[in-house]
Amino acid sequence: QVQLVESGGGLVQPGGSLRLSCAGSGFTLDYYSIGWFRQAPGKEREGVSCISNTDGSTYYADSVKGRFTISRDNAMNTVYLQMNSLKPEDTAIYYCAADGFGVVAATYSYWGQGTQVTVSS
Repeated sequence: QVQLVESGGGLVQPGGSLRLSCAGSGFTLDYYSIGWFRQAPGKEREGVSCISNTDGSTYYADSVKGRFTISRDNAMNTVYLQMNSLKPEDTAIYYCAADGFGVVAATYSYWGQGTQVTVSS
C-alpha cells in the first residue's frame, strides 16, 4: 500500500528551525514529484514547496522563499523540508504529497496525514 508519513513537527519559538520529514512506504519517492502544503485554521490550503522527479528542480512559495529548503535523501526514501527563521504565520498543519504538478494540490495522488507546526513564544 502506498503511504506517506510526515514527522518532525512541534512547537518552536519565532526565529527557530524545524526539519519536517516525508517518508515513503510501498513506493520509491525518487520516482515522484513531491510537494509540501500547509493549512492553518480559517485559511485556505496553500502550496509551500515542491521538488521534481525529472530534473530535481524546486519551487518555493514567496512566503517561505529564502527560509525553507526542500531536499531528497533517496537512500532513506525520504523528502525533507528544512524550515528556518520560522514566523508565527508559519503555524499550520503541514502535509506532503506525491505524484503531482508543482504546488497544485488537486493534481497530487498520495497524501500524508499531516504534522502540526506551531510557532509561538
